[in-house]
Amino acid sequence: MALHDELTAVQRCVDDLVRTVGRLEQQAGDQIAGVDVRRVRTDTDHLRESVALLRAAVPPPASPLPPPKPEFVTIPDTPYDRSLWTNTGDLDDEGLGGCDRHAP
Repeated sequence: MALHDELTAVQRCVDDLVRTVGRLEQQAGDQIAGVDVRRVRTDTDHLRESVALLRAAVPPPASPLPPPKPEFVTIPDTPYDRSLWTNTGDLDDEGLGGCDRHAP
């Protein structure tokens, strides 16, 4: 996983932690000592700020270069010119021998 993705996952987890601490504070009310809950809430807020600073310090992921565009080859509509092969004397066709001889 890329560093940017990891920091995004950490940010989501910290946001979940902040929401959970807020719900705990509301549900528990007077059952939990106020100073301890405030300390946890302050710590989670500091953690959120620290992760935001880390994300700001990391450069954004480089966008991948677009793939090169394929080179188009124009195929003519004209018939194949056989004189290219028959008038050249002893020209071989791809290692199969001359056009008037059989392959070995």
